[in-house]
Amino acid sequence: MLVLHSRPEDEYETQSNLDYLDQCIMEVSQRNEEAFAELYRLTSPSVYSYALSILKNNFDAEDVMHDCYINIYQSAGSYKSSGKPMAWILTITRNLCLQKLRENTRVSDIPDEDWERFLGPDNNVSVEEKLLIEKCMRILTDEERQIVVLHAIAGFKHKEIASHMGLLLPTVLSKYNRAMKKLKLELEKESEVS
Repeated sequence: MLVLHSRPEDEYETQSNLDYLDQCIMEVSQRNEEAFAELYRLTSPSVYSYALSILKNNFDAEDVMHDCYINIYQSAGSYKSSGKPMAWILTITRNLCLQKLRENTRVSDIPDEDWERFLGPDNNVSVEEKLLIEKCMRILTDEERQIVVLHAIAGFKHKEIASHMGLLLPTVLSKYNRAMKKLKLELEKESEVS
């Protein structure tokens, strides 16, 4: 039986947290609702922000997040633990996002009220992460935005991002560094203005 206790949401890279997420998924495969709730609590901020970074629409991101957790609940029995539970979850998210984009054949800017809702005070996103997310959405390309969200928010390593996005590792590193430079320049501009 799964012993539920709190884990830091932003530290997926530690082995104990990876093991804990793996254990949650295994318990979900046995229809343990407490484990499912815990898995949702720990991973939904990353799933939502990743979906939003691709879809750029709050309602579509919420739909994908909902569908993602339905898929997780239904597919947990076929999950093979490879020490990368977030990769499995975000692959489901990405596939659903791509499906949603094909259905909608549209991409629009994210309205400010959608970001304000996601970045509100009742979530577990730090002030620095909020600022980073806001800047990402405004000044980065779609690909840069996805790479930054996967690394900075979801805790993926660059190698995992390359594999997940079908890019070469040097390309991911280059795009990540370019994106961070853009963000740094933007932050410096803002600090000079204030």
